[in-house]
Amino acid sequence: MRRKLVLPPAVLLLCAAALAGTAPAVASPQAAPSPTPASPLRILLTNDDGYDAPGIRKAFERLTAAGHDVTIVAPLTNQSGTGTKTSSAPTLTVKHPAPKVWAVDGTPGDSVAFGLSEVFADRAPDLVVSGTNFGPNVAALATHSGTVGGALTAVESSVPAIALSTGGISVPDPVTTVNAMGPTLDFAVKLIDRLRVRAKSGPLLPEGVGLNVNHPVVGPDGKGTAAGVTTTFQDPQTLLDLDFTDSGDGTWKVGVKVDLRPAAKGGDVEAVGKGRIAISPMNADWNTGPADRAATSALLVGLRP
Repeated sequence: MRRKLVLPPAVLLLCAAALAGTAPAVASPQAAPSPTPASPLRILLTNDDGYDAPGIRKAFERLTAAGHDVTIVAPLTNQSGTGTKTSSAPTLTVKHPAPKVWAVDGTPGDSVAFGLSEVFADRAPDLVVSGTNFGPNVAALATHSGTVGGALTAVESSVPAIALSTGGISVPDPVTTVNAMGPTLDFAVKLIDRLRVRAKSGPLLPEGVGLNVNHPVVGPDGKGTAAGVTTTFQDPQTLLDLDFTDSGDGTWKVGVKVDLRPAAKGGDVEAVGKGRIAISPMNADWNTGPADRAATSALLVGLRP
């Protein structure tokens, strides 16, 4: 049986309110523009592709152009697939190549932890943005994503966070994916502004909640506009099929192929596959919903040490 993610009503209402009106529409003379927030946000920007990757550089430029105070605290090297991992080494190498750039020789989790503890030691940032990632982070890809892991590191420290990813379900094409980062970041600015307006002087998101945002690649050049926005949940399928071949010398060759199965209705895979932006609310504690807890309790009735 497919398990559906059950979210608190307050989270669903917030997302619906935040995303209302973000889908492409014909302008109406009667439509009044949303009020523009007065003060910029202090944003910690991280990723898992490395501090100098195209996605994070474009994000820095676009968020800065939108008026925000942005500081990059990101991995020194590519850390894709590291999930929520943090290092346990007694020392950590950190470089500071520019006034607004910190490069941490560790995972996205290490980067965010260092940023919150040291770079933003005086006051926590208003928001952590992780990405935009090269390629999608939907279904099980999100579970293992360093981009999502960086955002969750912030969420578990009670700092609002958004994970941004750019890509369709297929293997990312370098040119079109990089082109699609433009529309991804344009939408991110709209999303952040909408959250600021709705939050007024309060937090951008409910405590313990982050957003996993996946923007599709639209059009032959990747610069097209998404078909709309959908509040989704993480599709339970794995997406990737791993194959191991014994080389006979103690090593195994690893093959990977996309294994796309029918998308769960209302999930992130379905939305991105339809050219829509998928936004999945997430938390950092991995608790299941009430139905799953009840089912598990029933399995354990009468169990004794």
